[in-house]
Amino acid sequence: MNTAPATLLRSAAELEALGRAAGARRAVVMTMGALHDGHATLIRAARAAAGPEGQVVVTVFVNPLQFGEAADLDRYPRTLDADLAVATGAGADAVFAPSADEVYPGGDPQVRITAGPMGERLEGAARPGHFDGMLTVVAKLLHLTRPDAAFFGQKDAQQLALVRRMVGDLNFGIDIVAVPTVRDPDGLALSSRNRFLSAEERGTALALPRALFAARDRLAAQQTLHARARTVPDREGRADALTRLGEARAAADTQAVALARPTVAPSAVLAAARAVLEEAAEADPPLALDYVALVDPADFTEVTDDRAGGEAVLAVAARVGATRLIDNIPLTLGALA
Repeated sequence: MNTAPATLLRSAAELEALGRAAGARRAVVMTMGALHDGHATLIRAARAAAGPEGQVVVTVFVNPLQFGEAADLDRYPRTLDADLAVATGAGADAVFAPSADEVYPGGDPQVRITAGPMGERLEGAARPGHFDGMLTVVAKLLHLTRPDAAFFGQKDAQQLALVRRMVGDLNFGIDIVAVPTVRDPDGLALSSRNRFLSAEERGTALALPRALFAARDRLAAQQTLHARARTVPDREGRADALTRLGEARAAADTQAVALARPTVAPSAVLAAARAVLEEAAEADPPLALDYVALVDPADFTEVTDDRAGGEAVLAVAARVGATRLIDNIPLTLGALA
């Protein structure tokens, strides 16, 4: 592994001249800068995957196509010197930080990638056109960097799902690797936007991870409860068995579905998250919820109570003051037959 400072590249020609050893793997980590330990975790994962003879390229580009308002684009932090230090410390070989004119030499591109129906849900509904802009620049950067693998954070779960779909649907031939969300000790997911939160706003924002963890714990409790209920004699009804085990509240929540089918109800998982978020809406400063949803990670359609288990993502977005935050956790809604 190269221990020298990461090479700063400003143009496509410089990136092309970077080259790499024959047979060496190249891994890329795409960012908009303002790097923090979440990005460093991605870079370290890319470094490990590329191996000592491979190459890790970090892109730093604040993509104007992803911003609906010029004010949001202007407000986005730009910290290139600090980004170079973070990238170097995490094991990057090069940082590609082009200007907007370098990426879009003719101005806004006339031909773009369209995210399709998945790009119109959740974040897409809240930020129209955002995912079209994101996929367009990701496609361009993948062509420019020509990696064997690209690393993305699970925190941006819908972005990750769309990039995977684009790479698969359009035969890019690149591995898309997901890296788990990195959190501060208080549970808040790392984000460049966290710097805009006051101490009081951060306290309110902690409702996002608390809501996700409450839902995860509720799911685990329901699954344990169903498993215990299955150990009682068959002659006893499922709801009666749950009550007999001393779990009256959970029995009430699950009675209808427990008698009909042996799965954990997604609506109960969502209810646990909503309870935390509704309390935060009354805080000072308050949390303004955009959405909380339990979705299929393949296409971000809603998971409803008639689904018989499987992988899911519980996603949430909210504003605290002027700062909009997103978070999510993966869940497994296991069938309990």
